[in-house]
Amino acid sequence: MLKISNVTRRFGDKVAVDDVTLEIPQGQMVGVIGRSGAGKSTLLRMINRLTDVSAGVIEFDGVKVSELRGRTLRNWQRDCAMIFQQFNLVPRLDVITNVMLGMLNQHNTLASMLNLFPREDILRAIDILERLGISEHGPKRAEALSGGQQQRVGIARALMQNPRIILADEPIASLDPMNAQVVMDTLRRIHDEDGRLVICNLHTLDTARRYCDRVIGMRAGQIVFDGRAEELTTAVAREIYGADAGFSEEATSTSIETLSRPRGVIAAEPELVV
Repeated sequence: MLKISNVTRRFGDKVAVDDVTLEIPQGQMVGVIGRSGAGKSTLLRMINRLTDVSAGVIEFDGVKVSELRGRTLRNWQRDCAMIFQQFNLVPRLDVITNVMLGMLNQHNTLASMLNLFPREDILRAIDILERLGISEHGPKRAEALSGGQQQRVGIARALMQNPRIILADEPIASLDPMNAQVVMDTLRRIHDEDGRLVICNLHTLDTARRYCDRVIGMRAGQIVFDGRAEELTTAVAREIYGADAGFSEEATSTSIETLSRPRGVIAAEPELVV
């Protein structure tokens, strides 16, 4: 169980996350939605401890994550893998080496940078790439791959850590619709097959409805919605994004129809992007 209790993050006079309290059981796939600047990325970065809390407590299975330091913090960042919008790969390194960098917390850093990886880890990286459908790209430089392929390499790097939680910060914001669907299908399949807790910051209502069991809406650093995907009505969307977002009953109903569309089928209509 991930517990976030009265967590606040300030940057000078700005409050990015304001007194947020959440409980998320293991095994859910959660989408966090809201306008840019709503506090979504800051919330995920605090969970992973890339950013410290200003107040409040973050716990996982009884361990106060927000207080960890040194080796115990590094162990937590192994158990709580992060996937980034801009992939964060090393462009000139081959794909397999980029995946292996997910093991830096578990091996000597110098040995890892010299590509002195154990054979069993290399074989595991290849298996993960095969699972994600990109094993044939293993010897290529990361910069030679498409955006969708690079993001799947980022997911493979996260899986190398064998994490208990996967945090994905706008994982499809830089991708075209086809590659965005492939990446979201991949994250959902990992959740279904592995039972991992997956939390995604997302920019579209349709994606949250289609892929997530639970949706959390943030506005001005606060939680303004927390419920099932089908509970995302037009009124709720306006509460999350503001009355000027321009949602209509017809548009929201069309979005709800995506819940019944099989995964792997591209939507004919554009997603609601706000």
